[in-house]
Amino acid sequence: MARGAGAQQRTTINLALDSAIFGAFLAATAPRLTGIAIHEWLGIAFGVAIMTHLLLHWQWIIEVARRFFGKVTWTARVNYVLNTLLFIAMTIIIATGLMISEAALPLLGMQLPHDHIWSQVHRLASDAAVLLIGFHVALHWRWIVHSTRRLLRISTRRPASITEPVTVTSRAVREVP
Repeated sequence: MARGAGAQQRTTINLALDSAIFGAFLAATAPRLTGIAIHEWLGIAFGVAIMTHLLLHWQWIIEVARRFFGKVTWTARVNYVLNTLLFIAMTIIIATGLMISEAALPLLGMQLPHDHIWSQVHRLASDAAVLLIGFHVALHWRWIVHSTRRLLRISTRRPASITEPVTVTSRAVREVP
């Protein structure tokens, strides 16, 4: 059964946004590599991307929250709890990152007093987020692979073995490029 163009477009948008968020997170986790200014601006852009991600999935969030203790799959519950913990960690990372900003906020004319507790909380939340994102990616791995293959039009079918007979039908002929 063919997927609708709208569903394929949503999947493409979700995959592109999620990939960009993941890439930005990986780059932001290495401030010694990127430099503090890029680290901070990536963090701010990351916050905007997370908000966009949440808005794109808002209906799912509402539905699972409403039915959390009712009729919902265990994977949806695990995903919901994981996403909630990830949201908390990201909120802490972004808030503390702004509190300890050395480049982005001063460029905007804002200077906050430095307190080392914010740096420690920022690092702890970042370490927790790395673990949570690892779990998040693992939980969604099949969707990531399937969507990427579909987007790149890589066949998910097993090739026929030598012992299996190969039959050609009119439908199969139409699908071959």
